[in-house]
Amino acid sequence: MSFCIGGCSSGENIVDQNNNKEDDKIQIAMSFDSFVIERWQRDRDVFVSTAKELGATVNVQNANGDVEKQKEQIEYFIKKGVDVIVIVCIDSDSLKTTVQKAKEEGIKIIAYDRLVTNADIDLYITFDNEMVGTMMAEALSRNGAYGGQVIMLEGSPLDNNVTSVEKGFKKICDRDYINVLDSIFCDGWRAEIAADYIYDHEGTVKVADGIMCGNDNLAGQVIRALSEKRLAGNLPVVGQDADLEACQRIVEGTQTMTVYKPVEQLAKRAAECAIALARGETLTGTDVTTINDGTYDIPYIGLRPIAVTKDNIDEVIIESGFHLKEDVYLNIPESISD
Repeated sequence: MSFCIGGCSSGENIVDQNNNKEDDKIQIAMSFDSFVIERWQRDRDVFVSTAKELGATVNVQNANGDVEKQKEQIEYFIKKGVDVIVIVCIDSDSLKTTVQKAKEEGIKIIAYDRLVTNADIDLYITFDNEMVGTMMAEALSRNGAYGGQVIMLEGSPLDNNVTSVEKGFKKICDRDYINVLDSIFCDGWRAEIAADYIYDHEGTVKVADGIMCGNDNLAGQVIRALSEKRLAGNLPVVGQDADLEACQRIVEGTQTMTVYKPVEQLAKRAAECAIALARGETLTGTDVTTINDGTYDIPYIGLRPIAVTKDNIDEVIIESGFHLKEDVYLNIPESISD
C-alpha cells in the first residue's frame, strides 16, 4: 500500500512501492487540508485500512493548509492516473478548475467532510453540519443562554461547512431569543485568533452568556484564555469533534459540550463509496440523497452527529471506544476506578 503523509506535500516527493504488483488494483488518492485537527489522523487511518481490505491502494498527501499545494497534489494524482481522488479541501471555492481536469480524465472525485463547490463532483460525504450548529446552540440555550447573549468564534471562512454550522446555530438563536453579541472567523482554523478575541474583548466576554467555538481546538485556546480571567467553568463553551482534550474539559467542567462525529463510520462509508465509484457502480443506500453544490445537484451522504455532555460522555465516547476512560478522566483519578 502506498501511504504518504506529512512530508509528502508535492508530487515529486511521492515514492510508490510495489508498482508492478499494484498496477491491477484500484488506486485511490487522498489530499488532506492538514493534520493539525486531531480527528483527521483517525479519518485517514480508518479510510486507508478499509480501502486496503477492499483491495485498493491509497496514496495520502498533506497540503499543510496551502491551497496551491493542494492543487499541485491533485494535478499529480491526475498525471498518475488514479481512479478516485478524495479531497479534504482547504478552500471550498478554489478547486473547481483542477477538479474539472480530473473529471475530464475519467477520475472520480469525492469531497470528504468539506464540500468542493460548483464542481459537479461524484460524491460529497460528511456529517450533517447544520445539525452540528443546532446542537451547539441548544446546548448553550440549556445552560443559561436562553433569552441571553452569545459570542460566535467560527472556523475558516473558506470552509463551506462553517456556513452550514452557522445556519443551524442561528436558527436556534432565533427560536430561543438569543442575541449574537459578536461573530468572527478564525482564518485557517487558527486557534490563537479565538484566544486573542478573549483577551482583546474583555467587556464583551463578561456580558456574554455563552461562547460558540467552531471546533474543539478553538475551544481549548478560548478556555485557556478564560482561565486566566477566572471565567473558565462559569461561562458555557461549546465546540465540535470530541477531541480527547475537549472530552477531558467536559468531565472537568470547563467545556459544556462537544459534537461527536463517528469518524469511523464516515471513513468506512467513504472508502466503500470510493471503491464503488472506481468500479463504475451507482452509489446506493438509504443514506444517499442529493445536495446542490452551488451549481449542480450532486450525490450526498450526511451522517448524524451526536451531542456530548458530562451526562452521556461515558456512553457515547468511552463505551464506543472512541477514547479510553483512563484518558478522558486523566485529571480526575478518582473517577477512573468508579
